[in-house]
Amino acid sequence: MCQSPLQYWALMSPDCLALMAPSRQYTWSELHQVVQSCAYTLAEQGVKSSSVVTCVGKNSAELLMVYLACMELGAVCAVTMPQPQSSLRDKLRALYRDGEQQYVWSLEPCQVDATVYLDFNALQQPCNLQQSYKADALTSIIFTSGSMGQPKAVAHTNAQHFASAQGLLECFQFTANDTWLLSLPLYHVSGLAIVYRWLQAGGSLKVGTGDLLQDIQNVSHASLVATQLSRLLEANISLHLTHVLLGGSHVPLVLSQQAAAKGIETWLGYGMTEAASTVSAKRIDANYSAGKVLPNRQVELRQGRIFIAGQTLASGYYQQGEVTPILDRQGWFDSKDLGYWLDNGELVIQGRADNQFISGGENIHCEEIEQVINAHPEVQLSMIVAVADAQYGARPIAFISTPKPVDEIDLSSWLNERLVRFKHPKHYFSLPESLLTSGIKVSRSELKRWVLAHTDFEVI
Repeated sequence: MCQSPLQYWALMSPDCLALMAPSRQYTWSELHQVVQSCAYTLAEQGVKSSSVVTCVGKNSAELLMVYLACMELGAVCAVTMPQPQSSLRDKLRALYRDGEQQYVWSLEPCQVDATVYLDFNALQQPCNLQQSYKADALTSIIFTSGSMGQPKAVAHTNAQHFASAQGLLECFQFTANDTWLLSLPLYHVSGLAIVYRWLQAGGSLKVGTGDLLQDIQNVSHASLVATQLSRLLEANISLHLTHVLLGGSHVPLVLSQQAAAKGIETWLGYGMTEAASTVSAKRIDANYSAGKVLPNRQVELRQGRIFIAGQTLASGYYQQGEVTPILDRQGWFDSKDLGYWLDNGELVIQGRADNQFISGGENIHCEEIEQVINAHPEVQLSMIVAVADAQYGARPIAFISTPKPVDEIDLSSWLNERLVRFKHPKHYFSLPESLLTSGIKVSRSELKRWVLAHTDFEVI
């Protein structure tokens, strides 16, 4: 056991501002006390070192405190988005063995067999709390999707997260005098990475209400996607921003120039869940690339395919208490991204080697959408193609094979109950008969070529 980062800052900077929440502000000392109470309440309900606590919800001060409380106890916190009950149960089956106690925390009603509920108006004072923070023990599980849309539970240790934070902060300035907005969801590694950068630097963190125009006030740093930054600049409001880390898609140079005119440095990052967020980064300039590889990471190209190694790589994929390593025998992870090096040592990302694409900062798999649509009783076959979208970078469009006209099938209602909204196709079309060959799977590459030849869409 060693001193947790929260304990460290409570001792080193007890009266400095640590957290700005919608209801109140906390110094490091006050935050430590509240988190200790949360940890004690979790422990009273059976949570101990190595227990898995599943947290369901959007960003909130309460969610952050539960995550920090799990760190203090040495428990593993699995964070996931609000979703249909069937999807949540699939994730719980991936986390817990049959008959194992399931700890699920949510601010909203959550219909699962066992639920841990913390009443933040009646937190108990810690009494003989057994703290078990360990830097090298598993601490987080973030869900990502496999090539067939099956959820993968990516498990990291505190040390891996801090290696990621430390490496970025060697290049991207964030100090104890700065405030970072928790602008990305904690159920994405990019949101969780903000927390570890905050804990690494000892600055302050702001948890907002979800209204970006209000939340951005009085913060110096934010992690955004290009559309968010564009909306902020278009709003023509007073900003205290000095640094913005952008991700998710290509960032137009003109957007960076507009931000620079307001005194805002814009940086572009490339990363992924398995690598604890950012792998490479650079301040945006006229030469488009993903920047240079950050400290604590290594990148190797094998016939244009990107492999990653280093201290930030996940321990593995978590499945019912077992962790399956993600690295090959030489310690490298296959990112399934394609890229090449510039002469100045910067990395250019060409795109995915599989069928994943990014829409508004969200990773989406074609196969996951197809699986849900294909389950519709009136659908024989569906195929998804990602096309360029001015607002979100990319959006899915669907091609359907069905005995009746596509517009007579209520696919929107069908998807509402089974798939989060941002994964819904923007348009639905009939699958071209010329691509349907009996007994042979429809070729996605052929469909993409058909789209390019017969429509105005730009295929991703």
